[in-house]
Amino acid sequence: MKTTNSGSARYEGLGKDGKGHVSTQSGALKDQPYGFQTRFEDAAGTNPEELIAAAHASCFTMALSAKLGEAGFTPTSLDTEAKVDLSLEGGPQLSQIRLKVKAVVPGIDAAAFRAIADDAKQNCPVSKALSAVPISLEAEL
Repeated sequence: MKTTNSGSARYEGLGKDGKGHVSTQSGALKDQPYGFQTRFEDAAGTNPEELIAAAHASCFTMALSAKLGEAGFTPTSLDTEAKVDLSLEGGPQLSQIRLKVKAVVPGIDAAAFRAIADDAKQNCPVSKALSAVPISLEAEL
């Protein structure tokens, strides 16, 4: 089985002065503004790092839910935040991703939860795609 999803972006103008719009196939984003001002200032809109953070948080959380189920646990809730750092030193690059999950999982101990969360972090598709970036995980029951 294979799935294919798409997103699109349009940018007009040059660098700092340009403005763009990003959309997703699902319509969750439709002509959402992005550009220098949304990336480095407080303008309304999105930016690539925010989109990566949302993708990583959602992928990791789904993987964690599945792995908990495989281990016989049913989570009541899994709340994940991902923070993506963009470093400008030596040219722009993603320098770190920090995942933080708070979970309510009846019947699991902290060590088992941590092991399952670490496995989900290593093996969710977005983590694998971003493996060139250091990824840390804080897991709290």
